[in-house]
Amino acid sequence: MITYKKALEILKKAKIKLKNEKILSKNATLRISAENIYSPENYPSSDNTAFDGFAVNSKDTNQIKNNNPKKFRILRTLAAGDNPSIKNVKKFSTIEVMTGAIIKKPFDTVIPIEQIEYFPNKDNAKYILIRNKVNKHNYFRFGGSDYKKGQKIIGIGEIIRSSNILAFKTLGVEKVLVKKKPVLAFYATGNEISDSKKIPIWKVRNSNGYYLRSLINNLPITFKVQKILRDNDQLIFKKEIKRHLKSNTNIIITSGAVSAGKFDFVPGIIKNFKLANFFKSVAIRPGKPILFSKFKNTNIAFFGLPGNPISSAACFRFFVFPFLFTSLNIKKEKPFKAKLKNVFIKKKEFTRFIKGKISFSNKGLVEFEVLGGQESFRINSFTQANSWGFFPSGKSKFKKGQFIDCFTVLPYDEMLIN
Repeated sequence: MITYKKALEILKKAKIKLKNEKILSKNATLRISAENIYSPENYPSSDNTAFDGFAVNSKDTNQIKNNNPKKFRILRTLAAGDNPSIKNVKKFSTIEVMTGAIIKKPFDTVIPIEQIEYFPNKDNAKYILIRNKVNKHNYFRFGGSDYKKGQKIIGIGEIIRSSNILAFKTLGVEKVLVKKKPVLAFYATGNEISDSKKIPIWKVRNSNGYYLRSLINNLPITFKVQKILRDNDQLIFKKEIKRHLKSNTNIIITSGAVSAGKFDFVPGIIKNFKLANFFKSVAIRPGKPILFSKFKNTNIAFFGLPGNPISSAACFRFFVFPFLFTSLNIKKEKPFKAKLKNVFIKKKEFTRFIKGKISFSNKGLVEFEVLGGQESFRINSFTQANSWGFFPSGKSKFKKGQFIDCFTVLPYDEMLIN
């Protein structure tokens, strides 16, 4: 049995190599960028107005006083999308501008529409009257003030969000280089597993596969296979592995049949293959029997997760996800700190992943409550949890009020926030 820290070191060393591919930027949501992507142009592309109104040359207003207003001749109306070209602009000229309209010299400031005094009247206006000095660059958006040409939009290993798609399409980035999706196959094991709607009391529903599949719906992963293996399906399992070794599969995952019981056939089957970076049993709870290996001279990894639903969920969260993210070149996830609301005691040699609830104190401190029902078969408390508490090995008692490391229930929750 190894420590969780040692297991993570092995996972990092065993990462799979994923190729890159060019895809249309509009289809890149939740994919992982394989390059630094830079803006090919300035945005806004040119100076433009932030308000409906009239653009003037501020220098023409320098000598204006309220008792001696000046008429500015209206040359044209300019909307967003109109060609802004105007020739031979004379002094004391103005153009009516709509929000987003490009502003070219000599115009350098905008008077809002609400402040405009028309002459002779609004319906037949040929001029506007200006009674005071107007400052330069009022209601002005500068070209390149949001993005400058060559400015980074997103970096290597970052998840591409909908907001990045907005930037790509605004800036004219039509294709992006991303990591190819790893391909995952999943097998639930055991005679007790059933996909039937109605089951006898000696059966359990096939929930782990559906839970894991729901986790990766928001990630760049292809879920290839979901099957049930019975207790006497050892030969079928062996054939399935051989088939995957000749395919594009990257990760094979099983739940159940991984401990030391009479029908726990997974470790024995796996050991028939040439393996690298193997470990079996980690000093954690839940999930102690977990098995991992990479098939030697391949780009395929294997995870044998325990069958209890929370053990399976915890192992996917704290083993499979870190392995996937390392393989996708996503930056290492960082925990957040929270103040412990209740005393927690555990065995010193084990790392514990604890279902908990994050809340905020009256003083604004982040607090973590250890929920009841921590057994690995209990799903009810998991539905109430919004975080995992991380209690490392080397210590048995954690006092109320001390700060601990916490993780979001799903790692991409943290990724999308940051």
